[in-house]
Amino acid sequence: MQSNTTCPLLEQYLGYLTVIKGRSDNTILEYRTDILSFFKFILQARNIPFVDKNFQDIDIEFIKSINLNDMYAYIAYCQSTLKSSAGTRARKIVSIRQFWKYLKTKAHLIDNNITEELETPKMPKRIPKYLTLEESVRLLIECEPSPRDHCIITIFLNCALRLSELASLNIDQVNNDILSVIGKGNKERKIFLTPAAKKSIITCLQIRNTFTVPTKALFISRNKQRITTRALQDVVKKYVKLAGLDSNTISAHKLRHTSAKLIYKYGRVDIRFLQQILGHESVATTEIYTDIDESQLQAAVNSNPLAMMFN
Repeated sequence: MQSNTTCPLLEQYLGYLTVIKGRSDNTILEYRTDILSFFKFILQARNIPFVDKNFQDIDIEFIKSINLNDMYAYIAYCQSTLKSSAGTRARKIVSIRQFWKYLKTKAHLIDNNITEELETPKMPKRIPKYLTLEESVRLLIECEPSPRDHCIITIFLNCALRLSELASLNIDQVNNDILSVIGKGNKERKIFLTPAAKKSIITCLQIRNTFTVPTKALFISRNKQRITTRALQDVVKKYVKLAGLDSNTISAHKLRHTSAKLIYKYGRVDIRFLQQILGHESVATTEIYTDIDESQLQAAVNSNPLAMMFN
């Protein structure tokens, strides 16, 4: 929601992202928060009075006065004072970069985009956590008594949906063997339903259709409204605990990781197909699922011709 105390130039940019680029509400909120946080830091660093979060006076001349050192000082502040992670700092840099890029290439308000020289912190490369095949089966068994919850877990593990994508699913997005998913940037992709996913949806709908529901949502709550992302997280946590798994490390997003990993490991699919299934804009994002697992490492070591020479 736009505030009457925010920066007019920023709101113009966010309007552009909403109308032209089709960015989600969450993305818009992140950009607004990041850029206003940066402006606040600059104002305070320059001892400029800052009252009631009023950014109305930030105009193009103020923005032109900001230099690269100001930006690095802000990122250092985020690290040392706010204790922001490398990922959070990288996101803030992207937010600043994209705003400056807009001011130069779209609004034509600045001649020089200094953020092109702004470097991002090195990101630690971590292998996504995921369930093993045996753990996935245990999880599916635990949620069998509830057709709705079983369908939710089945789709997570078979279709690799994001949490928000699953929550926003409507009945009309299910068409025989195909699931139409609206992902990031309002982009639509088609996912072929596995026999297990198709059967779970049919069973879920048979029960859902016995109620009078004022929504087209595929998954509904007890009050017959669309299920929220928070409620979906609670569903996952409930069955993770029942399956004897670690609810502190296994989330809905970890189920998406699991689906991607199982598809790649057992299906040996081309990474471009996996990219399409996951809805990644860049194949570089998909590559985190193609790491070598421990069984492959063990097999590689044991292939050494000396491996069986005990004496």
